[in-house]
Amino acid sequence: MDNFTSASISSGANVPFWLDSMPILSFQKPSEPLTTDVLIIGGGIAGLTTAYLLLKAGRKVTVVEDGFIGSGESGRTTAHLTCALDDRYYYLENVFGKEVAALAAESHASAIDEIERIITAEHIECSFKRVEGYLFLHPSDKDETLDREFAATQRAGLATSLLEEIPSVAGGAGKRCIAFHKQAQFHVMQYLSGLAHAIVMQGGSIFTEARAEKITKEGATVNGVEFSARHIVVATNTPINDIVTMHTKQHAYRTYVIGGKIKKGTLPHALWWDTGDVDSKWASQPYHYARIEAYDSDHDLLIVGGEDHKTGQGDDENSPEPVRYARLEAWAREFFPMLEDLSYHWSGQVMEPVDSLGFMGKNPGDDNIYIITGDSGNGMTHATLGAIVIRDLITGAENKWEHLYNPSRITLTTARDFLKEAGNMAAQYMDWLASPDLQNTADLEPGRGGILSYGLRKIAVYRDYDNRLSAFSAVCPHLGCIVQWNNDEKTFDCPCHGSRFTHDGIVVNGPAKTNLKKIRLG
Repeated sequence: MDNFTSASISSGANVPFWLDSMPILSFQKPSEPLTTDVLIIGGGIAGLTTAYLLLKAGRKVTVVEDGFIGSGESGRTTAHLTCALDDRYYYLENVFGKEVAALAAESHASAIDEIERIITAEHIECSFKRVEGYLFLHPSDKDETLDREFAATQRAGLATSLLEEIPSVAGGAGKRCIAFHKQAQFHVMQYLSGLAHAIVMQGGSIFTEARAEKITKEGATVNGVEFSARHIVVATNTPINDIVTMHTKQHAYRTYVIGGKIKKGTLPHALWWDTGDVDSKWASQPYHYARIEAYDSDHDLLIVGGEDHKTGQGDDENSPEPVRYARLEAWAREFFPMLEDLSYHWSGQVMEPVDSLGFMGKNPGDDNIYIITGDSGNGMTHATLGAIVIRDLITGAENKWEHLYNPSRITLTTARDFLKEAGNMAAQYMDWLASPDLQNTADLEPGRGGILSYGLRKIAVYRDYDNRLSAFSAVCPHLGCIVQWNNDEKTFDCPCHGSRFTHDGIVVNGPAKTNLKKIRLG
């Protein structure tokens, strides 16, 4: 099979290292009605892990993916496997109490163990390694943060140490950090390939290029044919079966990644993070994170991420995508000066829950529809946790983390962040009154898109490299926000709830269920 080469097989124009280094993983398309015990919508790590665990529990399982395996957000990760959460443990203690913080720590550590167990059981070759992780201060943060976090991790039962220097980074001498022991890393696409193979070998069904619509408690319509099921799992990063409820509890952020070569053996395999920009306008306080991955016989690949912002709102800080990549490179070269030329850059989407804990379990108001969402920057372990919780819910097994991650929970102590995010979301509707990006389509260069006003209408336009013009309603079909052009990934992004559409108007990220409506100009 050919390698990934275009945005038609990923959720953006930039191809991540993981997808570039693997063949396309495709299966048959659906052609006739089907009845199954569990229908899983989404072919990333959440969907495939859920399918695998339920098959092991004796259930008949079918997976449908509207692209190819890993072509959504799973293929755009940095593939850290860690229980060092991007929201501090002392914060979780303040919001939920020490017992819940300890359960959160235990659950993410257990997710790493589960991944390792699956890799061993199925003999998956995916460069899995147990590594050390190092959390150090962002320049805007205070030294007391490390003391508070170290004490909280100790109370939570994690294996951590407080070090007087940051190992293996330039300028790390004399700068303290917290070492998180027994963390891990892997090649996410190789892992997904192994999972998919195991699912098929154990009698599960996988369909790709299989778009699920009209999701109900009876099943879904997939490529126009009916798939019936007793249980439906929506594992699509953000739920596509919900209009409002979950989208008041979490918010979509774009995160950026670069990858560049370093001489093999220059750095140990490890994970590094800073504590995040406490002066950021964003509630999530964006942080930087880094790791390495084997690349070729002479080089490893240094992978560095960060510079997050609310989806569709990157220009609010006067920092277009090239500036964000440049900042990532500057950060990387400060701490890892052995970095050679950059080979990759891409972006991904994470869902930030307002109370810092993800959502996995029964969709609010439903008895047999389940969701996994709210990864908050820990997508690999979070997705695995979601699979464990949902397996236990469906099979009737007791699970001590079920209540912790219940999608129906309400956390009143996070009201300030909730109001901040809700206010930001509401402000985006002012885009109906804002001046357009373009005055006319003649201003639009090939390979670019934009928003223009046509009477009372807002129109999304894109000119391809053959100089052909496409036009769509700029109104997101989810809840009516005006989409914004993302010139980096060549998508139209909704600044309210994170829906994203290709330059052809095709939805690639929910919660929108339908494409942008085509418009004929002239």
